[in-house]
Amino acid sequence: QVQLAESGGGLVQAGGSLRLSCAASGRTFSMSVIGWFRQAPGKEREFVAGINWSGDNIAYIASVKGRFTISRDNAKNTVYLQMNSLKTEDTAVYYCGFSGRNVVSTRASLYDYWGQGTQVTVSS
Repeated sequence: QVQLAESGGGLVQAGGSLRLSCAASGRTFSMSVIGWFRQAPGKEREFVAGINWSGDNIAYIASVKGRFTISRDNAKNTVYLQMNSLKTEDTAVYYCGFSGRNVVSTRASLYDYWGQGTQVTVSS
């Protein structure tokens, strides 16, 4: 069993920055992928970024490349999502998901555990 807790969301103006954190507990953090997804009202949950245990497999959705950076601190069992140059279309609830695989997938169905989510609102 894995428990995930997201934090760091909030209200920010367009062009601003936020750093989200995903703290994992319960099962070993090793040989795992953590993915960040987001879900806006009326839309499906979409992949944003993911990182594997060693950090050598990282993926981003095209719309956030160059603006968002995912990283992980395995000693702290925590994954971060640094979000810069935020846009109004980044507004959503952001979730982190845990996958026991070692390759990042963009498919939400391949993630076994999820956090409760943190709201990110970007105002114009």
